[in-house]
Amino acid sequence: MGGCCSRDDVAKEGLRSRGEEEFNEAFYDEGGLEGGVSAIEDGTRVRFEGSCGFASMYTQQGLKGVNQDAMVLWEDFGGEKGSVFCGVFDGHGPFGHKVAGHVRDNLPSKLSSQLKALASHVDHQGSSDLSFCNDKSIEFNDTTESYETKKDDNGKWFPSWKRTFTNAFEELDNELSMNTSIDCICSGTTAVSVVKHRENLLVANLGDSRAILGTRDEKNKLVPVQLTVDLKPNLPGEAERINSCKGRVFALKEEPDVHRIWLPDDDCPGLAMARAFGDFCLKDYGLISTPQLSSWKLTEKDEFVVLATDGLWDVLSNKQVVKTVSSARNRADAAKLLVHRAVRTWRTRYPTSKIDDCAAICLFLKHPSLSPLPSFDGGIHPTKSRELSFSESFKTARSSETSDAETFGAAANKEEWTALEGISRVNSLVKMPRFASVLSWRRRSMKIEEQNSKEGKKLEDDFE
Repeated sequence: MGGCCSRDDVAKEGLRSRGEEEFNEAFYDEGGLEGGVSAIEDGTRVRFEGSCGFASMYTQQGLKGVNQDAMVLWEDFGGEKGSVFCGVFDGHGPFGHKVAGHVRDNLPSKLSSQLKALASHVDHQGSSDLSFCNDKSIEFNDTTESYETKKDDNGKWFPSWKRTFTNAFEELDNELSMNTSIDCICSGTTAVSVVKHRENLLVANLGDSRAILGTRDEKNKLVPVQLTVDLKPNLPGEAERINSCKGRVFALKEEPDVHRIWLPDDDCPGLAMARAFGDFCLKDYGLISTPQLSSWKLTEKDEFVVLATDGLWDVLSNKQVVKTVSSARNRADAAKLLVHRAVRTWRTRYPTSKIDDCAAICLFLKHPSLSPLPSFDGGIHPTKSRELSFSESFKTARSSETSDAETFGAAANKEEWTALEGISRVNSLVKMPRFASVLSWRRRSMKIEEQNSKEGKKLEDDFE
């Protein structure tokens, strides 16, 4: 199954034929659930690795210890045929792998149940149409921190989907804060997820993992469109929120390009992202679990979506990723090819640095063409007819935030958000707070006390 990409040029043969795809899809449809695949009550298939007729998944452990990257793909998401959920999660901190695994296992099911409830509510209102996107863009209004949709009947459902996603993310984060089996004081995870629902994409982003779209421009050349913003602490809106909550944002002298979040009175933990699940030592100081949401109306020009952790984006640019995926002769190998190229680039560009974990999902949006792929163009060509639509700014209980959508939009029109240049890979966390071990001990003690209390009550009941 697929080797490394040995050169940068796009394979002339293109992706595999429709006949090969039908064989692959038939294999899965015959009921054999291979390794890494499970099924839940409503028939939804859940994949943790491997590939199917429309997606490819692959992860590789780096040289920093346990693989803290996690990923998942749900077929027929929410019980609707053809809908897909895929998510990639990049853990950090001592127990980041546990946080990432927990979010992977619980976020899709929480979203699915809430979307089903939303669909049921819509049905009671006399309509079964749950489209979350419209043909027009959603415009920002920074003064009122609200959004304005151009006149379109379908647009009214988009806010409902956004509220559902935001509630699911924040509920899961609250559950993590009360979970005594995972120490989340200074451990957390990013989360970038995509739901493909009919002809629409809804993208939810938390942290610095990324999603991009491979689409074709007016000249039929394959170009990348970045669907998410890397939510770093030095983005204007993120920094403003953090500073207003008494958190601090600055870069160390030895890594001037890496801005981090620090506690008010201590130079720790130095988290290199502005939003995340977990990391509760910073949740009172500007770190939030509210995702940034965006939507995209799919057309026949859109080819595939790539979701990946920063281990890949730190060494490969958007155009390199699109170029590599399009060079895969077999769809099943696309994610593996991508990760292998990232690992190889790590070794050559940063020979003294430890290679980071890498995880990627390639979601293909249509059947491959029988003809060779047209030429690739690495530039970004925003079209006037379609725009990436970002959600409004959500207010949280601890603070209010402003959106960086306009910042992203301006950057996308000029140049893509490129990979790291001239610096080596840095850790997501720099230093553990002194009180972290105390808080962890207190949580364990509370758990032991609860167990002792239950055992004592049971003994009393047995005695009586």
